[in-house]
Order: sequence, then structure tokens, then C-alpha cells
Amino acid sequence: MTVGNFYSRHICNNIALIFLFFYFSGVKRFLSVLRCLVMLLPIFGGVPVFGQSFTFNDVEVSAGSKQHFSIPISDGESETIIPVTVFHGSKTGPVLGITTGVHGFEYAPILAGQRLIKKIDPATLQGTVILVQIANVGSFLGRSPFINPLDDKNLNRVFPGKPDGTITERIADFISNQVIGRSDYFVDMHSGDAPEDLMSYSAYYHNEEKPEVSAKGREMAAAMGYDHVVVFNTTGKDYLKPEFPSLYCSAEAFKRNIPAVDIECGRLGMIEEDAVADIVEGILSMLGQLEMSSTEVIKRTSIAYIWERSYVSSDFEGFFYPAKESGDFVKKGMTVGKVTDFFGKILSVVSSPGDGYILYLLGTPPVNKGETLLSLAKIESIRTDEE
Repeated sequence: MTVGNFYSRHICNNIALIFLFFYFSGVKRFLSVLRCLVMLLPIFGGVPVFGQSFTFNDVEVSAGSKQHFSIPISDGESETIIPVTVFHGSKTGPVLGITTGVHGFEYAPILAGQRLIKKIDPATLQGTVILVQIANVGSFLGRSPFINPLDDKNLNRVFPGKPDGTITERIADFISNQVIGRSDYFVDMHSGDAPEDLMSYSAYYHNEEKPEVSAKGREMAAAMGYDHVVVFNTTGKDYLKPEFPSLYCSAEAFKRNIPAVDIECGRLGMIEEDAVADIVEGILSMLGQLEMSSTEVIKRTSIAYIWERSYVSSDFEGFFYPAKESGDFVKKGMTVGKVTDFFGKILSVVSSPGDGYILYLLGTPPVNKGETLLSLAKIESIRTDEE
């Protein structure tokens, strides 16, 4: 906070004392003091700005309050809603957009969003938070991993969406323009979907042509308190080029030069208290880092930054039997699981392609040919925060 802003707010907070001075000292003396204050306004940082309302979906949200919205979405054949909560702070500041439930079977971030309704206090908030409680209600209510059963599309593969497209494409269009397009910072929250055994981490978007936006995203991801931070290195990627769709929710934000981060916390579509609590704590910590709240920022003495990941896919359909878990460290050639046919015959033994940590492992028996079995964070690509 600058000295000018401090004194400007100090005058605002004590304006009642000025009127008391007027009452006891007379008009002339009061006007004399008022002239002095006007002359000093440039030093104080200008005219004090009182909180103004924030308009969302044609509704004004007053300063220091929150408002719930149920946004109707229809493509003429199917219809759904997008539940959104807007927290508009009592003090002016940036806009943070948050999405949960882009995949409706990822329950940890969805439940974290429910808790944030009570945790984020607009009376003390500086700025505005637009929280999409469940982006993909069709997937959530249909208990459908990955896709929206209303049109069988993956919401996290259709951004920026289409205003005249299918129901999922229209959801993406609304989020792209009414949430991401209104934001100064953006977070997309995920967890391991129904078959995904996932190690928790935060992530941010990096691009050599966007150094400032990338650096801010790195700060946001680090403030969430996770031991591991995945770097989405988008330099040269087609989905960051103007002529190609962004595909991913948070990539759409980064493409618009908005610092963008992800959370991946929780696994196998389960509700685990630690995962839900970690997400809530991470968001509140990041609000402190963005100076939107007074929340203490989580400090890690060392953070492992993961710049490179490798993947192993199945050559067969059948059953997958994992021999390891997410978060395990494995060496090159080490067995991580096996694939069998429907009668128990071993079709392949799955080995680690290198040294590293298992970020993701297929955690349920069904496996299709071409499906990802393993995502590995290569050990040589992990760096501490101090490097």
C-alpha cells in the first residue's frame, strides 16, 4: 500500500470526525480545513474511492456482499444451469475467476467450492471473486466422468466454445466470455476423475513470449502450498496460437494474457477430507498472495517444479492391475503394473520409461487400447524454488 493510499483511506474512515469538527468549530474554520484537504489530495493519492457495485449477468452486486446466480444454458434440445457465486469486496481490487466441476465427477474441488461460499468474506475482500460452483452440472448430476452426457462432449476440450453450438460448447462460451473475460487472474480446479489415481499438485502456464504473465502464474501456483508445481510449457503449442482453439479452460485464460493456474488435488472421484481442505487452504493462501485478502500466504522452503512429463499408453484392452500408486518414485524399467485379457492372461507388463514420480496412474481395472496408464514426472526435470 502506498503512503498516499494509506492517508486517503484514513481520511475516508475518519470523515465523521471532520463533520464533528464542523459542528463544534463553525463554518469558516471548517471550510478553511476543507480547502487544505483538497490541496493535499494529490499527495494523498487522489480522491478516496468508495466501493462500487459489480455487474454480473445484468445484476448489480453491491460492495461488501455476495450474490448467487443460476445461469440457464440451452441449445434448443438440452438445457442446464451454471451455478455461480460472486463475492464483491468492500474495497476495489482485481477480479479472480475460479472454476470447479469442469469435470463433474471430480468431487474434491466441487466440495471445496461449496466451502469457499462461507470462507471468502466480501466485507474484508479487496476486489472480486467469480466462483463457478459447478461448470458441468450435466456431468455432475449424471455421475459421468470426463464428458457431459447431454451431448457426450468433454468440456475441457471445447474452449473457447461456441454461442450457437451444443450445450457443452455453449457452457464453454459463457465461461470464456463472462468469467474468464472478466478476470485479471484465473484458477481452474480439478482432481483425479473416477479412474484416476492422482498425486496432488498445482500448475501454471508458461510461455517464452509471455514472460510477465508466466511469472505471475508461477507466483500464484507457488502460493497454493503444494510440494509439486507442474509447468505447462506452451511455447510453440498450437492451442496458444490465434488460429487454433484453446481447448482447455485455463488455457483460454492464458491465451488472453491472464495469469492462469490449475489445481489437481484428490483422486479416483473420492471425497477425501484432506484433499478438500488443501484446496480451500490453497485458494485462501493465493488470495493473500494476490493482496485480495489478509490471509497468510503458505510458504514452502522447497518446491519441486516439474517441466517435463512422459506417458505410457496401453497396447491392449482388458484389465489393468497397478503395482504402484500415485506419488511413488520409480526407476527406469521398474514394473508399475500389468494388463491382462478378460480371462487373466498377461498381455503386457508395464514398465516405467524413466526415473521420476508417478503423477497419474490408472487406478481402476477397465482399460482400453490407447488409454493412458501412467504419467511420470521425470526426476531430471524437477527443480527447487531456489534454483
